[in-house]
Amino acid sequence: MRAQLAMVSGGLAPDVYARAWLDWMFGLSSAPAKQNELATSAMARVADNWQFALQAGTSALTGGAPAEAPSADPRFAHEAWNQWPFNVYARMYSNWADWWRDALTQVPGVPEASARQVEFMGRQMLSATSPANYLATNPELLEATRAEEGRNLLRGASHWAEDVQRMLEGQGPSGTERFVVGKDVASTPGKVVLRNELIELIQYSPSTPSVSAEPILIVPAWIMKYYILDLSPHNSLVRFLVEAGHTVFMISWKNPSAADRDLGMDDYLKLGILDSLAAVGAIVGDRPVHAVGYCIGGTLLSIAAGGPLARRQRAPLASVSLLAAQADFSEPGELSLFISPSQINMLEAVMHQSGVLEASRMGGAFAMLRSQDLLWSPAINTYLRGRRDRPNDLMAWNADGTRMPWRMHTEYLKRLYLDNELGQGRFTVAGEPVDLAQVTVPMYVVGTETDHVAPWHSVYKLRGLTRSTDYTFLLTSGGHNAGIVSGPAHPRRRHRARTWSDATTTLTPDEWYAQTDPVSGSWWPHWAQWLAAHSSAERVAPPAMGNAARGYAPVADAPGEYIHQK
Repeated sequence: MRAQLAMVSGGLAPDVYARAWLDWMFGLSSAPAKQNELATSAMARVADNWQFALQAGTSALTGGAPAEAPSADPRFAHEAWNQWPFNVYARMYSNWADWWRDALTQVPGVPEASARQVEFMGRQMLSATSPANYLATNPELLEATRAEEGRNLLRGASHWAEDVQRMLEGQGPSGTERFVVGKDVASTPGKVVLRNELIELIQYSPSTPSVSAEPILIVPAWIMKYYILDLSPHNSLVRFLVEAGHTVFMISWKNPSAADRDLGMDDYLKLGILDSLAAVGAIVGDRPVHAVGYCIGGTLLSIAAGGPLARRQRAPLASVSLLAAQADFSEPGELSLFISPSQINMLEAVMHQSGVLEASRMGGAFAMLRSQDLLWSPAINTYLRGRRDRPNDLMAWNADGTRMPWRMHTEYLKRLYLDNELGQGRFTVAGEPVDLAQVTVPMYVVGTETDHVAPWHSVYKLRGLTRSTDYTFLLTSGGHNAGIVSGPAHPRRRHRARTWSDATTTLTPDEWYAQTDPVSGSWWPHWAQWLAAHSSAERVAPPAMGNAARGYAPVADAPGEYIHQK
């Protein structure tokens, strides 16, 4: 029943949002001061609507100067919105939207979780009802339609039919086929030197006559495919590292099917990180490894560093770099809107029935967090203006999603997001505890300013969980993906960084931000200098590709086979 209900509700748990509305209504009913404030505000805004409508109508009839409808909303910035009746639409909508925002916030007695959910639902309502989103009430769209004699609408209808057909055939968005995996993206040369039932390990070909003695192992997220870190040559982190003289290994995760439903976090740890480290050690020799984890891959790397790797007599890690990765999930940001016992039970029902969670479900949740930018604006441009934007490499990667097996994703949501076992020191792997205080190697942790997946305040908390006496935290502008994939040179990026040489935290995130000056440019060169400073001065000949004698003979050219799985 839960799985069938999820088909109707888009995967959202109706009882969670119904309870949130009830909490809001009960809170408002018990707050006479808030009621009086809203009643007074409503009357004032209604009076303003009538007064402005009369003024705007009079100006239109007499040929006077149009009545401007001042609004901070960029959707109404075009001068066409100052003409009657569109200025009236804009003014009425702005008043109505402002009143609802006031009504849904700062209501006494409403639990914090319910307040966030009500605000989220209100945001969806306000986005859906904006006059800027509809042809009949948007003067810019009407003028474009008149100027083109409706050809924009014909193109839009054609785009809509094409998109429906591509969706039914399981194809990606139009234009993404321009980015061919292995040719245009994920094109850094290398070999697959390990393949098991969950990963392929790629060793990249050297491009310098000598390399750093310590290799780099990258653990990407398995929510999306690894080539977010090996996009086009100009913004490929892999290529950047190889050209800087590093031996680079990358994990490429399998795209799970229903047969993989019982793969869990322990399997991802063993078959992913531990098997990869064994392969790297066999290929490059007994050398410490610079381990890098991105997003959920960074969370898994933290678990490995504080668990099985910490218990080894000789640690295989030279350093740990974590990119937009959380370990303490007490403040998960906007994703908490979709994390509750009821919501997880519904997702688990869907996953248990099919064995996996389809990428489209997670993509839909992320899109709702920024519905105006990711849903409404693209729809208006594509179907009403008749303009189809050409996707870039990052957009093509974003459309190439992966599934997640039932057991792993349930464990991830319940144990990490909901119960915060890792942040509270209660997480175990195969019955063995994971203690992040055991992580003492040099650490380089990156957060991004506008990250809605791993908010930087949450990423910052890792400092208080580990005991590294060489710890750097860097904050870069941009979001969860674009902030990380900035390329070696980016004129619109900035970053700020601070290094600690003790094992205690003395600054809150906001204090750290206020006391750390920004620097223009990409964060990649800063990290490259940090890696160089934490590598031995010795330069060695590039290792052979794989090691057949130890069971790691190359089995395929990069990017391998798993990346092509649909």
